[in-house]
Amino acid sequence: MNHKKVLYLVQAAMIAALYVVLTMLANALGIASGNIQVRFSEALTVLPFFTSAAIPGLYVGCLLGNLVIGSALPDILFGPVPTLIGTIGTWALGKLYSRYASVDPKKATLCKWLSPLPPIVANAIIIPIVLKYAYGVIPVWFSVITVALGELISCGVFGLILLFALSRYRKQLFDR
Repeated sequence: MNHKKVLYLVQAAMIAALYVVLTMLANALGIASGNIQVRFSEALTVLPFFTSAAIPGLYVGCLLGNLVIGSALPDILFGPVPTLIGTIGTWALGKLYSRYASVDPKKATLCKWLSPLPPIVANAIIIPIVLKYAYGVIPVWFSVITVALGELISCGVFGLILLFALSRYRKQLFDR
């Protein structure tokens, strides 16, 4: 196996493990599941901005995190789907950022600021349906609001802080 494949697998595994640990921490604080959830682990959904290895890492991490904290089967199976969709969107914004970085700094900066949006939107749309069928949480419209607010805190606030902090070290951490 070549160096790049090993690095990709190691990055994905480390991100998955970090997601699980952060989910367990949020669960211990009582904020990892239910109608109102603020998972610190969702801040990691900005990582595909830097590396595509974060996409499978976050998907697996979310699946394992849901399993470890004792989520219902529909939540274990379908809860990671919006994380996967959102991370693909964030990865696409990272690609746009790379394209615009030297030619249009304003567009590049906009890509950076928008990077948490795909996971926020995907989770706000899909998770309320999962909550309804996994736990009987209704009304769905209320779950859309509460999940979106939790994701806004997790991805929009904590995620952007992480994104800007890691941006300084992008080459050392992700461009090997």
